[in-house]
Formats: sequence, C-alpha cells, structure tokens
Amino acid sequence: MTIARKSHARRKLKRAGVGGGIETPSRPAPALARAGVRPAKSRGQNFLTSSAVADRIVAAAELSKTDPVVEIGPGLGILTEKIAARPLRSLTLVELDPRLAARLQERFADGGNANVRVINADFLAIDFAALLTDPPVKVIGNLPFNVAAAILRRLSDNARMISRMVLMFQREVAARIRAIPGDDAYGALSVFNALYWKIDLHFSVAAGSFHPRPKIDAEVLAFTPRAPQTFAAGDERDVLETVRASFSAPRKTIRNALSHSLGIDSTRIARALGCAAIDPATRAEKLGVRDFLRLAHALRIELAGRIVTRDA
Repeated sequence: MTIARKSHARRKLKRAGVGGGIETPSRPAPALARAGVRPAKSRGQNFLTSSAVADRIVAAAELSKTDPVVEIGPGLGILTEKIAARPLRSLTLVELDPRLAARLQERFADGGNANVRVINADFLAIDFAALLTDPPVKVIGNLPFNVAAAILRRLSDNARMISRMVLMFQREVAARIRAIPGDDAYGALSVFNALYWKIDLHFSVAAGSFHPRPKIDAEVLAFTPRAPQTFAAGDERDVLETVRASFSAPRKTIRNALSHSLGIDSTRIARALGCAAIDPATRAEKLGVRDFLRLAHALRIELAGRIVTRDA
C-alpha cells in the first residue's frame, strides 16, 4: 500500500471512531484533550459517556416548550445536546471550568441561538434567583460528585422557583437522599430532602458509563417540590437546626444528642420531647419529617427563641 493510501485509510478509521482520535459521546478523551482539560478528581469530574443514559435523564425531566431549563455542570455537553434539541423557552448552562464553558459557548450559544446562554461560574457561588427570568425552572445535572450534596442544599433553598429536577449523584449519596426512617442510610440529608422534595423516580447508572470511570456506580433522582411546602418560611431555620442537632450524635438517644448539640440541660430537652410526643430514649433515625416539625415547635417554646446549635 502506498503512503497516500495508508494516510487515506487512517483518516477513514478515525472518522469511523477507530484509533481514539474522533470525538463521540462514548469517547470523550479527544474533546477533553482539544479543550486542554484533564478530569480532576478534586472537582469530582466524571463525564457521562452513555447516550442512552443521557436520553433517559432528559426524558425524566418531562420538558415542554414553555420550560426554562438550567443545566448544572454540562461539561462536554452530552446532556446539553439532547436538551437543546427540545423546544424550550430557554436553556442556561452553568459550567465551572472556563475551557469547557468556552467550548459550550461556541457549540451551543454562538451562531444565533438566543435561547441558550453559558454562565462560567461556580454554581455554589452564584445567586440562583438572578439566573432566572421566568421561574419556575427545571434543573438537570450530572453533578460533580464531591459537591453534589452542597448543590442539592442550595437548590432546596430555592425550591419555590423550581418545578422539577433530575440530578445524578454517587450511589451512596443518592441512597442517603431518598432513604426513609428505618433505612440504614437514613440521616439528616434524608430529612432535609424530604422537607422540600418528593422523589418520584430513580435509576442506577453503572460506573462504566463515565470517563474517567469512578469507583462506584451513580444514581439519577427526579425531584418535584412539595406543594404546599412542609413548613412556613419563618419556621425553616428552626426546623433545619433541630434536624441537624438531632443527628449530631447518631449513637446517642435523641435527648442526649439534642442536649449536647444545643448545650441545654437534658431535663428541658426531655420536657420538649414530651410536648412533641417523642420518646426521649429513641434515636433520630427512627423519626419522620412530621416528628421533627413537632419537635422544632416544642423546642422553640421551651427555649423561648431561636434554636441554634453550638457549632453553627
């Protein structure tokens, strides 16, 4: 075979996806290399490579032409491509890495697509409300694994402006989020989530669906906000502090955990627990959302003011 024919054959192989040089959703390395990005473990960067999983995530969002959508951590745009193909009111992409943000801008926002905008910023550092021009929005994201719980906390703070969320987490974190009383994974994160959201769908995503491959599988959760919300806005801080204090020492009874975390005499704690119809000898992992709502109210009366944990 002549040199010219060999070169032509190599080009054909690359166009077919052989040899590692072509960019496809299942082979993101060439795109990352061109962008000058090496996946950072410190940022929890694991890029989704399965087009089938991306389709399933976007379908779970139940998008319509009137929806404004926010995507968190779009990365190389495997989800973005499928979202942008839908008729939407608008699509806002929030990407931390400036090189990936520039690539997303060139690919999706430039060229006259006025409905797509790219925000190069840390989602945890931005004003979520300022992103929105016409709430409520739908939120989609393959979240960076190392800050996924913190992002969920920020989204919960803005639950009134969100109509639906479809988010990906590490499997263990997802199990904690959707756990119910009595589950081994049940804890403060489970209660915090249940205060704001209902989970109506979840499915697993194998570790082999990511680049680089993480050590454990992932899970996708679909959230809808509780309507009406579980508590009044003025009670929110007290309820959250009560949950936090109750789980501060999981091996202790709830009376001892609250006494230690709040710095309050156990007799007063027992009195508040009695008013809330909660056994002082039980543990926090046995209590449901309504138990914590009653407990927060009883503690506020007992303390005659705001509930504040000592390490807050």
